[in-house]
Order: sequence, then structure tokens, then C-alpha cells
Amino acid sequence: MRIIHTDKAPAAIGPYSQAMAVNGLLFTSGQIAIDPATGSIDAQTVEEQTHQALRNLQAVLEAAGTGTDKVIKTTCFLKHMSDFAAFNAVYAQYFPNKPARSCVEVGALPKDALVEVEAVAEL
Repeated sequence: MRIIHTDKAPAAIGPYSQAMAVNGLLFTSGQIAIDPATGSIDAQTVEEQTHQALRNLQAVLEAAGTGTDKVIKTTCFLKHMSDFAAFNAVYAQYFPNKPARSCVEVGALPKDALVEVEAVAEL
């Protein structure tokens, strides 16, 4: 088992790792729209926050030696399911291979984010 960490994605805001690699698979923690340079959520719209969250996820994947093309499954959390179509439009740009996915509305996300995405990928 190997802990994955990169400064190109936000540091964990709790007692967890950005990702764990084990037996040829990578399990990422959820990524929200924190800008790693500022440590805050600067994006306002769901589209902007989705782009930042997915850039953060890409950075974690790349730190482990994999990429979005190797993602098997994502779990996506939306603050408002009414943002589903806007979220999907951005998400599709990052995952043309269409991994399996769950997408749910949640009551709240850390730092009042609008979106959070986690992934399982092949190494």
C-alpha cells in the first residue's frame, strides 16, 4: 500500500490521504474546488467548481502515475441536483472514456463546495 500526495492538488483538510495505491488500483479521496495555490474555493459557479475539482483530481491521478483515461469508477456529489446538466457538460470533457459513475445530491460539502468527485483508477 502506498500513500499518494502532490502539492498540485489541495492538501487534505483532515486525517486522510489524497489517494492510496494498492494492488494495481488507485483510490482517491474526494476532490472539491480548492485552488491549491490559494487554499480556498475561488470558483463560484458549478461549472467553474467542477473544472477545478477535476483538475485537482487529475493532479492526484498523475502523481500516482495514472490518468483520467484509466479511471474505472467515479462517485460525484452535488450540493444541488439541479446542477446535474451543467456538471455533466464539464465532466464529459475530462472523462471521454465514460467510467462507471454514481452521482448523488448531498446536504452539504466541505467548505460549502458545490461539487466533489472521487475516483478509482487502474495504475
